[in-house]
Amino acid sequence: MEKETLLDWYRQMVLGRRFEQKCAELYQLGKIGGFLHLYIGQEATAVGSIGARRPQDHIITAYRDHVHALVAGAEPKRLMAELLGKDTGVSRGKGGSMHLASVEHNYWGGYGIVGGHIPLGTGLALAEQYKGTDAVVLCYMGDGSTNIGYFHESLNMAGVWDLPIIYIVENNKYGMGTSEARASAGTMLAKAAAYGMTGRQVNGMDVIEVYNATREAIDAIHAGQAPQFLEIQTYRYEGHSMGDPLRYRTKEEVEKWRAEDPIGILERHLYAEKLATEAELDKIEEGVEEVIAEAVEFAEQSPFPAPEALFEGIYVDN
Repeated sequence: MEKETLLDWYRQMVLGRRFEQKCAELYQLGKIGGFLHLYIGQEATAVGSIGARRPQDHIITAYRDHVHALVAGAEPKRLMAELLGKDTGVSRGKGGSMHLASVEHNYWGGYGIVGGHIPLGTGLALAEQYKGTDAVVLCYMGDGSTNIGYFHESLNMAGVWDLPIIYIVENNKYGMGTSEARASAGTMLAKAAAYGMTGRQVNGMDVIEVYNATREAIDAIHAGQAPQFLEIQTYRYEGHSMGDPLRYRTKEEVEKWRAEDPIGILERHLYAEKLATEAELDKIEEGVEEVIAEAVEFAEQSPFPAPEALFEGIYVDN
């Protein structure tokens, strides 16, 4: 990988980490309402996979969606404003944490219903196939959503119709507070195989491996091997949401995964290959801190939506 690409991935992962940490702080101060699901620990998955897509490719995900939106190209200022419920937010302050979107970047959200977006991602793939484009859909989900009907119906349809979609399971080991092993009778790859897909398990803590796996999946679709399935093994360091006390995990388990922190893995790679100095990475982190500070200031100074905004954006204007 080129130095510029790796440094940009480092910046994106640090930006995602700092953005989420700031969100946690603002939530505890009462400035962010509703639910808040942090992505801390999973940054390499979004950065590596979205780094492999082309501008025409679509992205759709569940409610742990902040970092996907950042990597897709949405402005940190407008994302933070949305989290604070402000009119300058990407969804005019009406969506909040779980319903981020950026139409201009083919980023379709952000959905609060577990697995409810999987058939929508499948529909996006069907639309692109119908139009005869070469666009691919990256459809992200958590491991918990693979046990519901939407998942199986969507994979069956995609398998029957050879739809250009990559189903990306971000397996962070827990569906809320229940481990994958206790909730799922079969493995992720076995579920994919049931619908004619040869799945692949990927180390989600290594951004380079995630990128390579996603790039290969996109290339396979273009070679006529659609759809594709990736199980990305990752880990969330924080709870399912801000109200999660984390009593179901051991200290040893968390420490084991923290030793494989995705930012740390890339940092060590950059040093080992002599692609960056400590001063260069410090400068990147300083720049990220400035971006976060500007985003918070913009969000806090932005107005809340006017009362009449409640009736706007409901119907399409012809």
